[in-house]
Amino acid sequence: MQTGLVHLHNILRWVILILLLLSIARSYSGWKNKKIFTNGDRKTWLFTLIFSHLTLLLGLIQVFFGRYGIFTSSLPEGTSLMKNKFYRFFWIEHPTAMILAIIFITLGYGMAKKQVSDETKYRKAFTFFVIALILILVAIPWPFREIVGRPLLPGM
Repeated sequence: MQTGLVHLHNILRWVILILLLLSIARSYSGWKNKKIFTNGDRKTWLFTLIFSHLTLLLGLIQVFFGRYGIFTSSLPEGTSLMKNKFYRFFWIEHPTAMILAIIFITLGYGMAKKQVSDETKYRKAFTFFVIALILILVAIPWPFREIVGRPLLPGM
């Protein structure tokens, strides 16, 4: 089951990246072209929010109860958490950056509900989504990352 959760978490990262890029494109286009905020924009932002929160829940389950979870494993004898690159990344850096990214995605979606001008909605949402994208790209365990790298797709 744990392997399935890791694979699902890995696959959902691609869904989030695609939806986030789509949300960024729609918000930038709406902002620069002074478009009227549409239901399609709101739904795109909503799906980005839903999938990011779902992935966050799966990630939190893994951080606490997964194979290398805080409650299911321990640091090697005589090792400090901050000196161990693997555990520091998966227990501190990755969860912190992803939680911050989810907060920014939530703020971006929250702009859909605000009673402000459409240009302001698009501009602020664009800013929040770009910050979230940067945080996500920095915190993903890409295959080229030493020690913490993971495959681009599960099972590869």
